[in-house]
Amino acid sequence: MNTPAQDHLLCAIEDGVARVTLNRPERMNALSPEMVEGMNEVFPRLEQDPAVRVVVITGAGDHFLAGGDVKGFHERLSLTSAERRILFEGIVHRLHPAVICLRRMPKPVLASVRGACVGFGMSLMMACDLAVAAEGSFFMMGYCNIGASPDGGGTYALPRIVGVRKAMELALLGDRIEPSEALRLGLVNRLVPDAELVDATAKLARKLVRGPTAAYGRTKQLLNESLDRPLAAQLAAEAVGIAECAAGPEFAEGVTAFVEKRRASFRPG
Repeated sequence: MNTPAQDHLLCAIEDGVARVTLNRPERMNALSPEMVEGMNEVFPRLEQDPAVRVVVITGAGDHFLAGGDVKGFHERLSLTSAERRILFEGIVHRLHPAVICLRRMPKPVLASVRGACVGFGMSLMMACDLAVAAEGSFFMMGYCNIGASPDGGGTYALPRIVGVRKAMELALLGDRIEPSEALRLGLVNRLVPDAELVDATAKLARKLVRGPTAAYGRTKQLLNESLDRPLAAQLAAEAVGIAECAAGPEFAEGVTAFVEKRRASFRPG
């Protein structure tokens, strides 16, 4: 029998790809405590599983994730101001392990987005390494529309992707971002017709599965840490990274395949 966390967050692994599905389609996959619990259970497991080479995050039904459960927030208004402060700080802290895990995960994480990607949905998408979106999707920080400030690492990722001035606009105005604008800003990497989203996501995931997973992990770490380091420290980190790669089997296979004029086979077995 599934637990509520398993009901709200599904995970299936096939051929090196872990597909994580946010599963509250009747609520546009609005975030629930059970969904957060599921993320905190599943993401570390996928991080440590050597059989998983790529993680895909998507939403059940017609939407990715439509932010927090605002109806649930309304029910908390009967609490005192002090009680709400304690409650919501605790709720947000429970999101942090999942976001941190995605950022540090030494394998590519791909968001596959259709419909609403709002509030924490945007933060979650931006915590992923790549994003493919359907032409019918839309994006919105949205927090200001309910009198709140962002969470889930949104204020960390957004200015790094679009720049501080544009991040201010998106966060302070809370306007809807159309998919073509999301592509132009770099919030998503690829935009495809709605009917092609599943196939386009699977095609990109298969390409990543065939790639050098350890080298991807090193590259991801270097890029994620680059904006918080001075140049000298980043150069030193690059030297360590490429040295570790050179000592491993992926490098040996890649170099050998190049010399032999064939496609490298990075995947074990």
